[in-house]
Amino acid sequence: MNHKKNIIKTLTHLGDFLEQFSTIEPKKSEHVLYNDIFFDGFKHQLKLANEHNGWFTKDNLCFALKQWSQVLQTEPLEAWLTPYALPNKTPKTVALIMAGNIPLVGFHDFISALVTGHHLLIKQSSNDSHLLPFLAVYLTHLSPEIKGKIKFTTEQLKDFDAVIATGSDNTARYFESYFKDHPSIIRKNRNSVAVLTGHESEEVLKGLAEDIFRYYGLGCRSVSKLFVPKDYNFDAFFNAVYDWHPIMNSAKYANNYDYNKAVYLMSEFDLIENGFLMLKKDERYGSPIATLFYEDYENLDHLKAKIQKDSDQIQCVVANGILPNEVAFGSTQHPKLSDYADGLNTVDFLLKI
Repeated sequence: MNHKKNIIKTLTHLGDFLEQFSTIEPKKSEHVLYNDIFFDGFKHQLKLANEHNGWFTKDNLCFALKQWSQVLQTEPLEAWLTPYALPNKTPKTVALIMAGNIPLVGFHDFISALVTGHHLLIKQSSNDSHLLPFLAVYLTHLSPEIKGKIKFTTEQLKDFDAVIATGSDNTARYFESYFKDHPSIIRKNRNSVAVLTGHESEEVLKGLAEDIFRYYGLGCRSVSKLFVPKDYNFDAFFNAVYDWHPIMNSAKYANNYDYNKAVYLMSEFDLIENGFLMLKKDERYGSPIATLFYEDYENLDHLKAKIQKDSDQIQCVVANGILPNEVAFGSTQHPKLSDYADGLNTVDFLLKI
C-alpha cells in the first residue's frame, strides 16, 4: 500500500478510536482496533488531563475529540490530501513546539508532519501533555511505518531541520531569533472577531455564543471581539447567550470574571454585563477571559478595510455575506483540515523543506 493510502487508513482508524471518547461517558466499540490495549489507558489520560488543567473540562475534552473524530474519516482526509504528492522524497526532522490553550491544539501540525513523511521532534506545553504521547503510541500500533518517527522531549531542541512553533507575541520574537537559520512557521497571538449587522436571528446569535464561550474563549478561533453598528442594542445578543450562564460554575472562569470586573470598575471603564460576560468598548482584539471587546462601525466598507489592515492579528472573521473567507456563525470550532492556522498551508510548507 502506498504512503498516502496507508496514512489515510491509519488516521481513519484513529478517528474511530477517538469517537469512543466524544461523549461524557465513553462508549467502547468492538470494531475499533487495539481497544483491548488502549481504551482504558486513554480514558485514564483524559482523567489526568482534566485533573492537571482546570480549563480542560470533560465537556471540552469530549468536544475536541468529537471534532477530530469527524474530520479523521476517509472522505475529508482524501479531500485534504488529494492535491499533494506524498510523502516528501527526502524526509527531514521537524520540530513542533505546541501551545496548550485548548485540548490537542497542536494536533493539526502533528498529523501534517506525519502525512508528509517527516520525523517529528515534539515539545509540548505542560498544560496539554497527556493526550498526544498516548495517541502517538496508538498510531505506531496502527502503522509500522510510523515507528521510530515520533519523539517527545522536554529538553532544549537540537538536531532538527525545520520548526513549527506556536506561542505568544513575546515568545514568537524569541522563536524568530532562535530559529532564524531554519525553515519555520512561527505563530503569534491571534484572535477571532464577529461582524453583526443588527438583523441576526436568535439562532444565529446562539451560534455566536458557541464561538465565544467554547473552551472558555481560550482558542485563537474563539471570538473575542464584536463589530457592531453604531447604537447597536445588545438585548437580543444577551438573550441569545443566556444559555451559557452555567459557565460561572467553573471556579477558574468565575475568578477571572470577578477579577476583571473589579479592575474595570476601579478604572471606571463603562461596561455592559449580564452576570457572566462583560462587554467593553475597546479597539484591541485580545480580550481577557469573561470579557468581550466591541467596537462600533458606521460604514461596512471602512470596516472591511480595517479588518484587512489588521489581518495579521485575526484568525477568523465570523460574518454572514460581508467578507470573503468569512466563517459561518457557530462554526469557528469546527475547522476543516484545510483551514490552516494563520492562513499558512502547513502541508505545502512541509513538502518544500
